[in-house]
Parts: sequence; C-alpha cells; structure tokens
Amino acid sequence: MQFAGKLYRALNPIYAREPLSGRGAQLYGGRFNPKGMAALYLSLSPLAALREANQVGSLQPTTLVSYNADIAKLFDCRAESELARFGMSGAGLADASWREQMRRQGEARTQTFARELVGAGFSGLLVRSFAVGATDDDLNIVLWRWGDSPPALLTLIDDEGRLSR
Repeated sequence: MQFAGKLYRALNPIYAREPLSGRGAQLYGGRFNPKGMAALYLSLSPLAALREANQVGSLQPTTLVSYNADIAKLFDCRAESELARFGMSGAGLADASWREQMRRQGEARTQTFARELVGAGFSGLLVRSFAVGATDDDLNIVLWRWGDSPPALLTLIDDEGRLSR
C-alpha cells in the first residue's frame, strides 16, 4: 500500500534536534525494529503519537513534531491473510512480551518479522497502536527506509526553524 499525508511523532527532547534520525530506536530497539536497525515510529494523529511516546509511567517531557509523507511499499498489518504469509498474526503483533523476548532471545518475533519485511523490499508498515488507551482507529506507521525523495519521502514540517535554534 501507499500512504500520502501528515504523520506525527512525539520525541524524547534528547532527539528533538534529529527528528529524522531514528537513532533512539536504533540504540534500544522497538517492537518493530531490533537493536542496530534505525526506525521512525510515526502516528496518523497527534494523540496517538503522544500515547506511543509515553507508554510507561507518567507523561514525560515530549516534543511533538509533524511530517509530510509520501511513502510507497508499506505493509498493511490490518490484513490477517497478508500477515499469515510472513508467519505473523494480529495476536502476535499485539504480544506485550516483545521486550522480554528481546532480552531472552536477542530478538523478539515482531523484530524478526520487521527484518523479513525489510528483506522483501518494504519501506515500513502500517499497524494499529498497542499503547494504553488506544482504539482500533489509532494507527501507526513504522519506517525503516525514508528520505528526501520517493519512494519513501518524509519531510519534517518546521517552517520557522524552531528545532534548529
């Protein structure tokens, strides 16, 4: 599938000057990227982005940014039949034990799934949010490939240069 439109990301302020780096995810790993693989976790709404960034404990300082996106080759995780082609299921995506799997085995099943999608040429995936308080309508896009040109165009919206100050 393809996505064109606005995306949102709530950043730890430590990474606010590098909103296109994917460095935090690369250092620590995430549900859909193992350590060492850069990724951008983006949401289709500002509220979903805030939920995603503050899943553990109380709301911490957060920088909310937005992007214009035109991303081709997105895997749509809402299609159970497509998930099955990669040995994954909706329940597998939602498995809250991914952090424990990563600690015990070095890589969670959702991270292996992400590697397989990257190998199949996907730029990222569209998936429902699993953050506390999220509904089925709260959707995220996780990107492993992005840049300043198609097929994975992602442009930060910062017309006033606020993040570079």
